[in-house]
Amino acid sequence: MSTPDGFSEFVLARQAALLRTAYLLTGHAQDAEDLVQTTLVRVVPQWRRIRDNPEPYVRRTMVNTNVSRWRRRRWREESTDVLPEQLAEAPDHDELLAVRSALAGLAPRQRAVLVLRYYEGLSEAQIAATLGIAPGTVKSQARDGLARLRQALPAEEGAGSLTR
Repeated sequence: MSTPDGFSEFVLARQAALLRTAYLLTGHAQDAEDLVQTTLVRVVPQWRRIRDNPEPYVRRTMVNTNVSRWRRRRWREESTDVLPEQLAEAPDHDELLAVRSALAGLAPRQRAVLVLRYYEGLSEAQIAATLGIAPGTVKSQARDGLARLRQALPAEEGAGSLTR
């Protein structure tokens, strides 16, 4: 079976970014790979309709698939120290583990909003469109998610990475 025009190119160009986003959503390398694969399988039938601007549709499909997966599994408490890709800077390993653990403790929608806002750099309007929710819901989910992260993470002098 052949893939639609441009789909393979999109996957090759965006695979690493999709995997990183999926990792932040799931917290597990294997789950991230499964999430990306499931998302891409679901996107193929819609490709001709979305090929001019596939990013919002792919993100929304990824988030919705992850929420459905989370609801079925009720989230496993597995831990892995393997990140899907080497980071450009060498951040503090303990800090990475603390942030990952804190993200894993958030509700799926809060995690999705924070990942799309602070990792993907989307605006509130783009997140609302991607998730199919109101902009006010994006704001409240971000506020509540950040509050929970602040409670879960130790405070550091001058730390502003969660309040961009």
